[in-house]
Amino acid sequence: MKKVTISLLTALLIMTSCNNDENSNNEPEVVVNENPATFKEIGSITIGGEAAAEISTYDEKTKRLFTVNNSGTNQIDVIDISDPTKPTKIGKIDLTPYEGASNSVDVYDGKLAVALESTVNRQGSGKVVIFNTTDYSLIKQVTVGALPDMITFSPDGKFIMTANEGEPNTDYSQDPNGTISIIETSTYTVTTLDFASFSSQAATLKKDGFRVSSFAKSFAQDIEPEYVTISDDSKTAWVTLQENNGVAKVDLASKTITAIYPLGFKDFNTAENAIDVSDKDDKVAFNPWKVKGMFMPDAISHFSSNNVPYFVTANEGDAREYTANTDIKRMKDMKLDATVFPDAATLKLEPNLGRLNLIADMGDTDGDGDLDEMVSFGARSFSIWNGNTGKIVYDSKNDVDKKTQELGTYDDKRSDDKGSEPEAVKVVKMGNQNILFVGIERSDAFMTYDVTNPTSPQYLQTVKTGDAPEGVLFIPASKSPTKRSLLVVSSEGDGTVKIYQPDLK
Repeated sequence: MKKVTISLLTALLIMTSCNNDENSNNEPEVVVNENPATFKEIGSITIGGEAAAEISTYDEKTKRLFTVNNSGTNQIDVIDISDPTKPTKIGKIDLTPYEGASNSVDVYDGKLAVALESTVNRQGSGKVVIFNTTDYSLIKQVTVGALPDMITFSPDGKFIMTANEGEPNTDYSQDPNGTISIIETSTYTVTTLDFASFSSQAATLKKDGFRVSSFAKSFAQDIEPEYVTISDDSKTAWVTLQENNGVAKVDLASKTITAIYPLGFKDFNTAENAIDVSDKDDKVAFNPWKVKGMFMPDAISHFSSNNVPYFVTANEGDAREYTANTDIKRMKDMKLDATVFPDAATLKLEPNLGRLNLIADMGDTDGDGDLDEMVSFGARSFSIWNGNTGKIVYDSKNDVDKKTQELGTYDDKRSDDKGSEPEAVKVVKMGNQNILFVGIERSDAFMTYDVTNPTSPQYLQTVKTGDAPEGVLFIPASKSPTKRSLLVVSSEGDGTVKIYQPDLK
């Protein structure tokens, strides 16, 4: 066993850190000399089947994980990780009495906050229910916007935020506004913000790559907030608007949405962005294609470098598929402009672009009924953006698909859709490095990068996870039961929660 000596001075050194709930990068962390490129699985528990382990959060006081379990149940599973090599389920919190199904959880100072979408009417108002992490007793429940999909405490614990997706029902007879709710924890006063005030900017936003569905009844109804990250000083939040291909910026002091950043398009017609587009060619082939991708991010995380804020997005992509409105269509079933695509017949072959799913109501730039450009879902990557301007500073190109192919977990049957589908991102501080973890839903892995230099991240590692990792939680050494950094990955495909730990240097 390697002997490690940590001085008292080192043990007291405070470093920036962040946990799964986007609770900031400013938690105190005892510095241990760990190698972030060496995470290995040390413990695992299966708590059910599909949808049994979606999102987990950690309570330092009790050394417990609280994990969303929607696998034929409606509960939060409680897992003891006082010994992370032997995680043990020790209880549950039944959510049935609250007439809501959980989508997300977060912990701050012994309080567990749960985001619940309504089970009475999915398009109705959602709830946030807050429990004591010790005895699971109810502290408070409040009303938030429709379909709260993600929840987080601010780093200072003064606010709880939810991203309320506000999806329509199948025939669009009910389509609530997408909203953001801000809860003041001192009084549990709720402020819910919608995007109606930005409707006058719709044309300009759309021109810059923001997506507004042609089926939408209003701008505010079309917006679908997905995920939230809050700055270390608890003053600013960034919220992904996944289906809209944008990120909203929120001022927490004034409780206002101050900006919407359109994320634009990714050009797949370059060697470095080459993608695998067919699930019917019996091979993995990365080639440039005359196709654009909308980033459409799911999770978002943040960090700072040289006093500049940055946010990182997992560019999963997402379609709208409802009885009244489906915006996804195979390329082979669409009419291409003969001048722009003189080789259309060849492109439509299934081993070529024919199987690729495109955004059905985009690409006809001159309005003559055929496609002048092809636009697909997602960017098959993660990206780093300037938090002040919303401008991109780095994209991982096709690194995610290629690295998971090297690991042997790349799913060729998803090539026609969105590739590996980066789902989760989390930036943390380990020593003096900013370390990024990226959860890859369809390739069952997480990737690790050093993003200390935001414009030039360094790849470190790819590690296999359970099936369809949904949540990535970092527990800094200062809060860990072992006083070593831990990464917890919750996978909704097989209901497993896996715990990883890095080697010491």
